[in-house]
Amino acid sequence: MKTTSDNIDIAPASPKEIRTVVTGLILALMLASLDQNIVGVALPRIVSDLGGLKHISWVVTAFMVTSTATTPLYGKLSDMYGRKPLFIGAIFIFLAGSILCGLSRSMAQLVLFRGIQGAGAGGLMTLAMTTIADLVPPRERGRYQGFFGATFAFSSIAGPLLGGFITSALSWHWIFFVNLPIGLLALAFFIFGFHRVHHKVVHRIDYAGVFYLTFSTVSLLLVLSMGGVQYPWSSPIIAGLCVFVAVMVALLISNERGSAEPIFPPDLFRNRVFVIATGTMAITFMGLFGAAVFLPLFFQLVLGYAPAKAGLLMAPMTVGVVISSFTGGRLVTRTGKYKRYPVIGLAAASLSFLFIMTASSLKLGIGLIEISLVILGLGFGLVMPNLMVAIQNAVNPLKIGAATATSAYFRSLGGTFGVALSGAIMSVQLHGVQASTLPQTGSRALILEQGIQEILQLSPERRDAVIAIYRYAINTTFLVGAIITALAFLLVLNLPELPLRSGRPSAEG
Repeated sequence: MKTTSDNIDIAPASPKEIRTVVTGLILALMLASLDQNIVGVALPRIVSDLGGLKHISWVVTAFMVTSTATTPLYGKLSDMYGRKPLFIGAIFIFLAGSILCGLSRSMAQLVLFRGIQGAGAGGLMTLAMTTIADLVPPRERGRYQGFFGATFAFSSIAGPLLGGFITSALSWHWIFFVNLPIGLLALAFFIFGFHRVHHKVVHRIDYAGVFYLTFSTVSLLLVLSMGGVQYPWSSPIIAGLCVFVAVMVALLISNERGSAEPIFPPDLFRNRVFVIATGTMAITFMGLFGAAVFLPLFFQLVLGYAPAKAGLLMAPMTVGVVISSFTGGRLVTRTGKYKRYPVIGLAAASLSFLFIMTASSLKLGIGLIEISLVILGLGFGLVMPNLMVAIQNAVNPLKIGAATATSAYFRSLGGTFGVALSGAIMSVQLHGVQASTLPQTGSRALILEQGIQEILQLSPERRDAVIAIYRYAINTTFLVGAIITALAFLLVLNLPELPLRSGRPSAEG
């Protein structure tokens, strides 16, 4: 088999190999992205079985921390040692974590094992998007990145629905055990389908970079997840964590500049396409997650829909993302142009957020909100897949893994920061409510501490007053989403548009 002097296989992938591998990648990506959404519905049942209510947020946070922290490591190591061993290892880590989660007998065990799960999920998410670059040239890559974008969207809706069904029909343990057949099937498709040859060469691991990256990421995510929730933003604990993050980031930057094998190759940050596309994705996910996370609360509390119906009301946005992910990818393949689609998508998304806020404020009805969600989904679906194509086309093929993983890392941080920012803004709005605005009650605890069912059981006058306050607070998060998305729109206008290469990916550069 012919190889280049860089020890990378350049034999063209057959259509059968591409279909087989892509099927495995989609299954693996679905596995990881579903697990981010499936657990939330089961948390009440988990707490009733295991106790440990004070640790409930860590069931989600532990997964998020380890998946985000390991993302750039998988990308770098896959460039060094090949995609196949890293992908197989990530699946085994994820499945081992899933088995342990299902067997957990305490909340502490579940949190620990969720961290193991996340360590595997970080590899599944980044290697799925990286491996496709080994199989097809940039000109054809858009359609496959569209498949991955649609998988993310599908998982965001299917996860809560599937989690609720499995928990009710079987038990919460099975939301983890169900990963086994899907994971093994994904593993089989990948092992028997992926035949790219990667000749191992001697590398040095940047252990100092791994240390600084891991501790800075974990500390930052702790700040974002605990600030304003478990501790005030001005508390010594949050302030101390912020100082620690700043020190770790400074040491990481200094280390990466002098490292022979940096985790974040510095030359990536001198690549204008990479910087702008990565920044745009991070800001986009900040707006998307920051506002969309409150849509189910909006549907249930403000509009009064049942939880199951609220989940279905999110479907139009998912449909929009799926349609535009597929369509946008094919248009990029056909035209060879990628910039126009995220420009159009972000403009549409920003306007959709504004319309949702207006429709909610004026009580225009659910129909107009659902139409806006379709447009919002169509807009967001044009962003991530096409910007990923731009990044992979602009960097040296030998660094595609590092580039893809680095962009995924900042995208994940952007989404996490968006949720924290919108949550903090809504919390400020609710804390700012004067007791006099609530008839026949003298405590803000009614707003801040009661669950949805308790609020809905109040007397009509008091219930309407509380719902009006929540309507205003959630509308503020929609406005923030519109502003953030508009900033992403302004940034992507500066994205250079390079010709998409048509040759085999590993034969280039």
